[in-house]
Amino acid sequence: MSLEKHDLIHEMPESKEAIHHLKTTNNHFAKMFEEYHEVDHAVHHFEGGAENTSDEHLEDLKKQRLNLKDRLSSMIREYESSTEK
Repeated sequence: MSLEKHDLIHEMPESKEAIHHLKTTNNHFAKMFEEYHEVDHAVHHFEGGAENTSDEHLEDLKKQRLNLKDRLSSMIREYESSTEK
């Protein structure tokens, strides 16, 4: 079974430069970015069968990942719109 990648660079390749800039200049973004990848790793860990967990816990992790992604995406779009000329 092939697991879909959900890392931000993979999902938003057009925003690679903005993501890098925000990671290096915005501590809040950097912390959320790290948390997003930790949660994404946990989802892959459980979906890949490395360890068992309840369906409820897995769904909670996926919801957390989606919430973080939405917040990060919003920050990326806001940054990109502020730098457009």
